[in-house]
Amino acid sequence: MKYDFDVIPDRRKTNSIKWDVLDSEIPLWVADMDFDTAPEIKESILQRAQLGALGYAQTNAQWEDAYIYWWKTRYDFEIRREWLVFATGVVPAVSSSVRKLTTAGENVLLLTPTYNIFFNSIVNNGRNPVQCQLKYDGRNYEIDFDDLESKLKDRQTTMMILCNPQNPVGKIWPRETLARIGELCSRHNVVVFSDEIHCDLTEPGKHYVPFASVNETCRNNCIMAVAPTKTFNIAGLSTAAVVVPNENLRHKVWRGLNTDECGEPNAFAVQAAVSAYTGCAPWLDELLEYVWKNRRYAEEFIQQEIPKLKAVASDATYLMWVDVSATGMSGNEFAEKLRKKTGLYINAGNHYGAGGENFVRINLATSKALVQDALARLKSFVN
Repeated sequence: MKYDFDVIPDRRKTNSIKWDVLDSEIPLWVADMDFDTAPEIKESILQRAQLGALGYAQTNAQWEDAYIYWWKTRYDFEIRREWLVFATGVVPAVSSSVRKLTTAGENVLLLTPTYNIFFNSIVNNGRNPVQCQLKYDGRNYEIDFDDLESKLKDRQTTMMILCNPQNPVGKIWPRETLARIGELCSRHNVVVFSDEIHCDLTEPGKHYVPFASVNETCRNNCIMAVAPTKTFNIAGLSTAAVVVPNENLRHKVWRGLNTDECGEPNAFAVQAAVSAYTGCAPWLDELLEYVWKNRRYAEEFIQQEIPKLKAVASDATYLMWVDVSATGMSGNEFAEKLRKKTGLYINAGNHYGAGGENFVRINLATSKALVQDALARLKSFVN
């Protein structure tokens, strides 16, 4: 391999949210990789910094071309230049769209368990989160479409936030499933905000389906949020985009982002995104191989060494969703006691809404050595 993912930077005492922990602790919680970003991205940032003047920035045709190129070559989806709007992050775009496109007191629908910060974007803006719990058969997650439609029919429900692929369960939604979601939301006048930040982080050989690529119905009624930040471990650079094919909807989203002052790039946001999408595909391909080796190792270890736990099979994200119900503890109790007794810091599943109460989430985007250490601690705690 060209890139060495076994060696990771020492991020302790560097103002890292993830690594602001005790020296004895291993933090495998927040969705933040431990790997060095791609060399081409680092070089682009260094070149920009060496210019010295770090004033106001703006997007350009090169930035648009980079997004267009990546989605065309990676997913065979043609994004039109005018569809793209810069955002400082997917979460700011979610919150801004909730404020601009819904009214206080209205409902925003979520498929749960799902990314916990969606709840903040809804509740903090005076809207009501409505949860449609995914059906789990012990192996796989599916949508309860009867429940979904009953909640979309409520005229107070005006937006659905979709996680595509689904975090934390790692589900890649098939095209036919996305088409059915799109048809139901269009029929009931519910706009779809599709968070696709984990789209590139899939099992080698598997690809996600961009929501706006499914059909005209989906394309005309969606806001698709994308970013290089999770993919290339540059979340601290605050760079993202929303793809909004519908002109009227795009205008509202653009107005919201600019009203909320989250529509302007910082000095490094444009260069980093362009570098990522035009020169770093080989780095990503090797990263995915490494992360999925970690996943397979962790799944086999849990199956053989910690049979009380059950790792849910996953096609996407570097996050492992683990059923801890056989221990007799909730996900919250399990995670708290695990950290206290072993120093392994992971996420409790109850944060992700209905259906997450008996689960925990473990971040596998780190060195194999740390994954091995973490699993040994997990085994000692459970057994």
